[in-house]
Amino acid sequence: MARASADKTFSAQLLAWHKVHGRTGLPWQNTRDPYRVWLSEIMLQQTQVITVIDYYARFLQRFPTVADLAAAPLDDVLALWAGLGYYSRARNLHACAQAVVSQHAGEFPRSAQLLQTLPGIGPSTAAAIASFCFAQRVAILDGNVKRVLTRLLGFDKDLAIAKHERELLDIANDMLPERDLANKMPRYTQAIMDLGATVCTPRQPACASCPMSQECVASVQGKTQYFPVKTKKLKRSSQSLWLLWAQRKDGSVLLQKRPTPGVWAGLHCLPLFDSLETLEASLSANQRLELKALPAFVHVLTHKDLHLHVMILEKASLLPELGQWVADWRAVGLPAPVKKLLSESFAQENG
Repeated sequence: MARASADKTFSAQLLAWHKVHGRTGLPWQNTRDPYRVWLSEIMLQQTQVITVIDYYARFLQRFPTVADLAAAPLDDVLALWAGLGYYSRARNLHACAQAVVSQHAGEFPRSAQLLQTLPGIGPSTAAAIASFCFAQRVAILDGNVKRVLTRLLGFDKDLAIAKHERELLDIANDMLPERDLANKMPRYTQAIMDLGATVCTPRQPACASCPMSQECVASVQGKTQYFPVKTKKLKRSSQSLWLLWAQRKDGSVLLQKRPTPGVWAGLHCLPLFDSLETLEASLSANQRLELKALPAFVHVLTHKDLHLHVMILEKASLLPELGQWVADWRAVGLPAPVKKLLSESFAQENG
């Protein structure tokens, strides 16, 4: 597809397609409230829409405004985030809310450039907020948009190289609507995200349903699977961890707050050890005799597989140096596998 042709036709055709086929029922759509848009954008990073919907609703119920979120203890935020993963997002969310309140009188900055000065807001999130809420003529370049544009234009440069990604961003900005921005920019931004999410999908894109299929280089050449080009591969690793599960008869559980940085930073967790030997070394000889092992299991993170070994201390006694006894463990932020263990145990005991 010729670049000049793309500049002239893409935004108009995309807006026409979206008017008929775009998504309109998601809870964060049809709003220009920067708090709600920002919250949804952060939650949607690396997380599926179907998962985010319930978390989004619970967050707004608990923290209806950015000031409410800023005033809340971080532990409350992490507890509500538990299970959503990528917990640095929750810590940055809280820090960003506090910065908006303390530095900007509770109002989000109106430009993408200023939004990027806030914790946890990168270029794409800033562009989404600025275009959706303030109609700024600025392009997002998230995964969906990269896929749409590289296929459309046959852009085959390696996006693992920063200058190539900047080049694609320049092209994306050139292709934005030029007039009636107050109306068109929010619609355009939603439209290109929807096209990538529902039609121009990573595998088996529905090219027959795409408004640009006749002009799309990748579709015409039958090479959609080759775009976008990104040679940098994520290296997976694995780690074995031992968790000490100590619980009193009253239901309180021994938890420690994880340090930052590290695995599950900022969350409350069963005391965590790098080996069985270090776990046993933290206990008395009698306590070591009381240990019972649960079957080991694997918890998958984005870049790492955690091989988890849970050791139950059946006759729990005072272990103050390892953490704190927490009665209402449901009210604190727990890693997903720990929350599952405790919840299933509680259900069995009270079923």
